[in-house]
Amino acid sequence: MRDPNKGAQRASSGRFRLLVALAFCAVALSVTALPAAATTTAAAVAAPSSLSATQRAAAGAHPKVVVVVGPAGSATSRYIAMARELAAQARSYGATVIEIYSPNATWSRVRSATAGANLLIYLGHGNGTPSPYAGGPDSHNGMGLNASASGSHSNVRYYGETYVSKDIRLAPNAVVILNHLCYASGNNEWGKGNPTRSVAIQRVDNYGAGFLRAGAAAVFAEGITDPGYIISSLFTSGRSMADIFWASPDATSRYSISFSSKRTTGAKALMDPYEPDRYYRSVIGSLTVTAADWR
Repeated sequence: MRDPNKGAQRASSGRFRLLVALAFCAVALSVTALPAAATTTAAAVAAPSSLSATQRAAAGAHPKVVVVVGPAGSATSRYIAMARELAAQARSYGATVIEIYSPNATWSRVRSATAGANLLIYLGHGNGTPSPYAGGPDSHNGMGLNASASGSHSNVRYYGETYVSKDIRLAPNAVVILNHLCYASGNNEWGKGNPTRSVAIQRVDNYGAGFLRAGAAAVFAEGITDPGYIISSLFTSGRSMADIFWASPDATSRYSISFSSKRTTGAKALMDPYEPDRYYRSVIGSLTVTAADWR
């Protein structure tokens, strides 16, 4: 077994990202490629130049957005490039954006920066419950950050839901986006096959719990697809969190799952497998909260 501090990998790999761009082609490890829309970039979603004056006014007074990339080995530079694109999109709508990237993405910096954040975006390793790794709520269902600012993209330490719920204080109706994690949307690690439906549901419920207790209205998990559509909807629409989820260019609803949380009173969840057992998109929280409420 690999070291549990390094073993919980994201759902994506460089090879998968390349193959996703080839719509409807077969990919390694028996994963079927997503539709071509999966390669949509954040910059292509509701470019700011296309916004009307009304839409710009609706964006409100400079929401605070925090973008974090944890250490992910050789994938770190690619994640930082994706994060910069998402940060630029949020900034183009008038948001105040703080970017924290490995090798300097330590818990103390993230904890301080996220105080009062309206939107938290995290890319990196994920470790959830249930998983093959020991540790429980201290290391599961949170973020994999730099153990220290040591200049390394491999010194991962997991700060689980215990840390998130205790030390992070988001703004009312905040939104969290978890991108390219394992477990968060219900998925397994890359190359580990597919979980059962029951296990996937437990993972979504558990991964959302700490962030919801930290003040989030909704926690979106996008395992392999671009979350730029969420940012666009938050700043320019009046959609509910549920409607934002279904506005994804990658939404199918063919095998959709909905359930009431066992971990968080009143929370509802949606999952949208693109094929049976392919659990790469989810949202959990107060799904009737709207983008206008968020602003």
